[in-house]
Amino acid sequence: MAITFDSPRLEGISPMVLLGAAAICLVAAIIINIIKQLLWKDPHKPPVVFHWFPILGNTISYGMDPFKFFFNCKEKYGDVFTFILLGKPTTVCLGANGNNFVLNGKLSDLSAEEIYSPLTTPVFGKDVVFDCPNSKLMQQKKFVKFGLITEALRSHVKLISLEVENFISTCAELQGETGTLNVPLAMAELTLYTAARSLQGKEIRSKLDSTFADLFHDLDMGFAPINFMLPWAPLPHNRARDRAQRKMTEVYMEIIQQRRSSGHKKDSEDMIWNLMSCEYKDGTPLPDKEIAHMMIALLMGGQHSSSSTISFILLRLASEPDMLEELYREQQQVFGPELGKLTYEGLLELKLHRHTVRETLRLHNPIHSILRKVKNPLVLDGTPYIIPPSHTVLATPATSARDPRYFPNPMKWDPHRWESRNAQDDEEDDPEDPVNGSSWSKGSGSPYLPFGAGRHRCIGEQFAYLQMGVILAILVRNFKLRNVDGVKGIPKTDFSVR
Repeated sequence: MAITFDSPRLEGISPMVLLGAAAICLVAAIIINIIKQLLWKDPHKPPVVFHWFPILGNTISYGMDPFKFFFNCKEKYGDVFTFILLGKPTTVCLGANGNNFVLNGKLSDLSAEEIYSPLTTPVFGKDVVFDCPNSKLMQQKKFVKFGLITEALRSHVKLISLEVENFISTCAELQGETGTLNVPLAMAELTLYTAARSLQGKEIRSKLDSTFADLFHDLDMGFAPINFMLPWAPLPHNRARDRAQRKMTEVYMEIIQQRRSSGHKKDSEDMIWNLMSCEYKDGTPLPDKEIAHMMIALLMGGQHSSSSTISFILLRLASEPDMLEELYREQQQVFGPELGKLTYEGLLELKLHRHTVRETLRLHNPIHSILRKVKNPLVLDGTPYIIPPSHTVLATPATSARDPRYFPNPMKWDPHRWESRNAQDDEEDDPEDPVNGSSWSKGSGSPYLPFGAGRHRCIGEQFAYLQMGVILAILVRNFKLRNVDGVKGIPKTDFSVR
């Protein structure tokens, strides 16, 4: 027996009436939001940046130009303020003290995993980086750092040099007396090759054909900003990300298993060999799948920051050819007029080259915001503020590196500024970090932290300085640079796109 029934009809309500009702609700929400901001202020919470729309808050102005947003808010509210990022109260802590407060916070009070795991786990894979307990992550970082000791770094100089020289000899745009180069695209390709050959091994480097490059691109698209909120969404770029992650994991697993079947006959200093011999504190060997996922994370990390930074270095040098000549003369002083073979020890003597990398990282840090989820109420020393667990906190070392309180004339790109700043630092070099060679960026309370600080400090810092140093040195030896006709300075960064 069938039963039929009629649902209520809305045929009598016109679309204009529905639109009008929606408009009234929106206006009411805006008015209530404004009244709440003007009348209900909690003296024990940081001031809230004014915003017209609830939920959307300050998302657009922050996303379009975060540096402008931070400095404008600093003028109005001071070093500590809260803005609404897609409905989430986000408390910004500016300056060196803000860096220390966020990046040196207790594990029980501030969580990076809850912020970043939804974004990174589908890209890197399970059980590594932010998809594991912090104690396990600390062990994984030690495994990787052991693979970046001086002997390994020394061997990387030769491998990276060979990759750069091969790139120069095969890149069509670099042939002949003159040519035009799309710097970001070329450096993205070059840093992928150098990171793969030195850190990943000859097998991975040999697989960097168009197919592997497509996989890398698809995996890279997994870092789309929307995936902070919707990493699970069945969007085309997420489906491509998941396919690429599975395929790249298989590629690494095959290499690991082939090496194990060969009887562990180590023939290089690459990271795969290093991780294959590692054990956790409880004696458990590092599983092959975790090695594969760690290698994916290393490849992504070893390419991203270096690609961006070396691109900005070249763009800066094209605008300031006198600095390019200074770098060339420095190499002649270190390696002789004929520019002998580039070596690890010689690289350490190229101080102006190192200052050039530092200065570019200062002005063009690839990461402008570092977030943590607040787990417990936090008292911000020196203020009456208590930050509740409903908030996210944000540190921005990239902003403090542009702050005139710490760097006079901060927007001027001037590698020479580091000569006086590092006079004492260079005397206090960390013997285990001779490439970076500066204590200035060691503590979480520093205004200059291009690789972060605290327990989540970037594990690839030493390699990044080495990689960029070698690429820079070889390009300086081989080319004179200038902007294309009609272009002055460097292009303005568009933060609205990836």
